[in-house]
Amino acid sequence: MTQLLNPYAENAAASRGRLHEERESHTRTPFARDRDRIIHSTAFRRLKGKTQVFVANEGDYFRNRLTHSLEVAQVARSLAHSLKVDEDLTETIALAHDMGHPPFGHAGEDELHVLMKPWGGFDHNVQAFRVVTRIEHRYPAFEGLNLTWETLEGIVKHNGPVANRLDKPSWKAISDFTADWDLRPDTYASLEAQIAAIADDIAYNNHDVDDGLRAGLFDIEDLLEVPLIGPALKAVKADWPLMDKRMWRLEAVRRVIGDMIVDVYDETLRRITEDGIETAEDVRRAKRQMVAFSGETQRGLKQLRLFLHARMYKHWQVNRSRSHARRILNQLFELYRSEPQVLPPNWYGRLQARDNETGRARVICDYIAGMTDAYAIEQHRSLFSI
Repeated sequence: MTQLLNPYAENAAASRGRLHEERESHTRTPFARDRDRIIHSTAFRRLKGKTQVFVANEGDYFRNRLTHSLEVAQVARSLAHSLKVDEDLTETIALAHDMGHPPFGHAGEDELHVLMKPWGGFDHNVQAFRVVTRIEHRYPAFEGLNLTWETLEGIVKHNGPVANRLDKPSWKAISDFTADWDLRPDTYASLEAQIAAIADDIAYNNHDVDDGLRAGLFDIEDLLEVPLIGPALKAVKADWPLMDKRMWRLEAVRRVIGDMIVDVYDETLRRITEDGIETAEDVRRAKRQMVAFSGETQRGLKQLRLFLHARMYKHWQVNRSRSHARRILNQLFELYRSEPQVLPPNWYGRLQARDNETGRARVICDYIAGMTDAYAIEQHRSLFSI
C-alpha cells in the first residue's frame, strides 16, 4: 500500500526532471530509477573494496564503504518512513553519498587533496557529484547517470547550503554545473537529503564503536563513562549480566541507533512545527536545518566523537595504515604524472585529450580516486617492486 506523504515531502510526480530528457519508466518513480542507476554503477560496486577506517586487507569483518552506505540507507529509509517523506529519494541520496571517496578512507582523501592543491584540490563530496554527472559512462546519449534534479541537489547540499563554497577551486565542477542548471546552492536541500546526511552520522559513529571494540583498540570498560554508548552499555549489562561481551557490544550499539533515530524524529517534528514548515519549498527557504539531533544528543555525540578520535582514528596501528596509504597514493600520482604512458590505454587517452596541466592532473586524480584499496596496493607493488 502506498504511504501518504506529508505536504513538505518531495513529490516524485512533480520532479524538476533530468538534464537530458528521457522517457519516464512505467514501473518506477524518477527517484526509484535514480536509486537503481546508482546501485548498478561501477563506482558503487567498488565501494566494497574501499576503506571505512581499516584498510581492506586488514580483515573482511570490518566495515567498508559499501556496507556503510547500505547501513546509512537503512537508517535513512527508516527515518523517511516515520516522517512520511519520499523513501526512494532519501535512500538514493544515502547510497550515493560516499561514491566519491578514494581508496584508504580519509587518509586517501587528505593525500589526494595535498597532491591536487596546485590544480584545485580534492573533495570527496565534489568527486561524488563528478562521478554521477561525468565519470560514469553507461549510456550512449550522455555522460554520467543523468539523475534527477532532486537527487543531484541532495548529493551537493545534504549538509546545508553551499553558495559560500562555489568559489573554491575544488568546487569548480559544481559551480560550472549549477551555472547551466541551477541547483540553488544558497538554500537548504530537501528533508530527504537532510535525513540521508544525519543517517550517515548515526551509522558511522555507532559502527565505528563496534569496529573499534572488535579490533581491540579499546574495551567496553573504556566506554562506560562516554555519553550515548556508556549508558546503553550499563543498561545492557544490568539486563543481561551473564551475557558475553560480544552480545553486550551488539545490543548496546543497536539500542543507541534506535534511540538516536527517535531523537531525530522528535527534534525534526519540533522544528517543522516551530518554524511553520508546510511545503518542500519552505524546507529549502528555512533559516536552519530541519533534520537534527536534540541539543542533549548533540552534546553527547560531540563527546563520543572526541573519544573515537583519540582512541581509534589516531591509534598508532591506524596511523601506520594511514602513513602507508599516503605513501602509496603519493608515489602512484607522481609516477603517472611523470610517465603517463604507464596508465591503462583508456585513461591515457583521456589524459592526452586534455590540453593543460590542470586537466591532465584531474584525469590522474580521477583514476586514483576510483581505485579500491586492494587495486591501489597491487598497482603500487607492480610498478615499484622489483
